[in-house]
Amino acid sequence: MTKTIYIVDDDDAVRASLHSLLSLRSDLVIRAFRSGDLFLEALPDLDPGVLLLDFHMPGSTGLDVLNAVGNDQRFVAIILTGQGNVGLAVQAMKAGALDFIEKPYEAEFLMTAIDLAFSRLEEGNEAASRVNLAETKIGKLSPREKDVLKGLIEGRSNKIIAYELDISPRTVEIYRANLMEKLEVRSLSEALRIAFAAGMFPKN
Repeated sequence: MTKTIYIVDDDDAVRASLHSLLSLRSDLVIRAFRSGDLFLEALPDLDPGVLLLDFHMPGSTGLDVLNAVGNDQRFVAIILTGQGNVGLAVQAMKAGALDFIEKPYEAEFLMTAIDLAFSRLEEGNEAASRVNLAETKIGKLSPREKDVLKGLIEGRSNKIIAYELDISPRTVEIYRANLMEKLEVRSLSEALRIAFAAGMFPKN
């Protein structure tokens, strides 16, 4: 069974790179759009599929496209974003994106995310199990560790978190190390995915 994937990115090189990578998969039908505006124009007539959305584009941004797609069950979106744009990733996930991939992306990681998106599109079961697993992991955190996690994801430094929680920066470092270990993650990006999936950041 063929699956449709939509690349929406204003960077010619990125579109070409993604197209080359995805073309290795014989089960994928690939359609590319060089702007969010062009994708939205075609939206009513498109088949169900997975979106690979650039966040920053002239005209309609990735966030604009997400908001326009809204609750349309035909699509599952993955945001492509520059490294360190955690705040933008939070916005995207609140707007309905399933996941986000930092550029430059690793091919294997991207393909795994795409497969998960198709599973979500076709079954919905993967999403449910992901939420349950995330909730279980977040449930292991102490209230203080959750406070530190929220501060980190909101972009605050250890020093600022320490000030706000009235603890020492060293104590924040300990909480941070503990929560990363309990969540079984190595990066803030991974911790963000779990926190969001568990509902720590309700959609507006």
